[in-house]
Amino acid sequence: MFDVIMRQLDETASALADCPRDLSDAQRIDLIRKIEELHCIGSAAQATTAVDLDESQRAAQVAAGARAERVGEGVAEQLALARRESPHKGSRLLGLAKVLAGEMPHTLALMRQGRLNEWRATILARETACLALEHRAEIDRRLCATGEAATMSDAALARAAKKLACELDAAAIVARARKAETERHVSIRPAPDTMCWVTALLPVTAGVGVYAALLAAAKAAVASGDERGKGQVMADTLVARVTGASAAETPRVEVKLVMTDRSLLGQADDAAHLAGYGPVPAPWARALVKDATAQARAFIRRLYVAPATGELIAMDSRARLAPQGLADLVATRDQDLCRTPWCGAPIAQTDHAHAFQAGGETSAANLQGLCQRCNLAKQAPGWFATPVITQVRHTIETTTPTGHRHRSRAPAQLVGR
Repeated sequence: MFDVIMRQLDETASALADCPRDLSDAQRIDLIRKIEELHCIGSAAQATTAVDLDESQRAAQVAAGARAERVGEGVAEQLALARRESPHKGSRLLGLAKVLAGEMPHTLALMRQGRLNEWRATILARETACLALEHRAEIDRRLCATGEAATMSDAALARAAKKLACELDAAAIVARARKAETERHVSIRPAPDTMCWVTALLPVTAGVGVYAALLAAAKAAVASGDERGKGQVMADTLVARVTGASAAETPRVEVKLVMTDRSLLGQADDAAHLAGYGPVPAPWARALVKDATAQARAFIRRLYVAPATGELIAMDSRARLAPQGLADLVATRDQDLCRTPWCGAPIAQTDHAHAFQAGGETSAANLQGLCQRCNLAKQAPGWFATPVITQVRHTIETTTPTGHRHRSRAPAQLVGR
């Protein structure tokens, strides 16, 4: 049966890859709709298969003697690798699959009919997450047994689910709001053109107050003849009020760059890598160094690479834990991001690919930067990893409990040849 299904899927994939171009516009619309229906049906099949995988892997871990609190580790990570997603998203997808299969049968049925996509199913699961099982089932029945959810937009579906949740269990919604306030935080992520997004998750009253204050400052500045735009004034005011310094003032920085000395001195324009951000153009990096140096605020860390391969020069240690210098080298080689394919989370731990207790060396060749989640998953039964000797960049091969192998290469170093 499995071979038949896989062959049929291969045939469908081949047909879609080579779909005809000489179609009428009506046929093109029909084809687009049919592909969307297949996408919804495929998401439903992925969800039920993921639940079966979870149950099977948990049973295998119990049989292998895993401690109760560790049963289930590594399953979401296997799902993420199969779907080419981050482990974090893999965990969310597995959680959604369990909810659909066990608690929201009508939502899953709409997906199997090709009428509801995975994202809208996620909206329904999210808006009912704090409810008792009977209330979640009631919303599932009202919105999906009738097919009503299939005709709604994302926003309309979220509002309908939220409205029903408030009517069925207002106390749970209030408790959820109170819990959400404890999860307030600030985060940062890179944006294009050497910019970044700094995001604050705040209680609504605080968030509205912050925005109103910045907007008032912008209006006052514009009224006084300031030539900056409203958004610019708001951003500059935010920096000034948070840091106590002008937005134009050069910050105290540690510039951890992987770039040639020729590029640093203006003799080449090879891209640089700025720790904690990513690739930056050489002229921008030189300007940052120049401005910070002028104010005696710059510290430049020079790192050397092997001329033939571009690999950062290796270091070895007899210690179980990588010394700071070696950990810094590994983090810089891996450019601050977890080495698990499709993860993208910041490095939290320097991991021995071949376990130290199994004879693995504490060396750059046997070390990789991992986020905490991926490092924990790697300790689950059936997982193992090993360095692979190649003529190119540092490579680690990870094998999952199902025998699937995944290779990850260190990012290409941003240096000229």
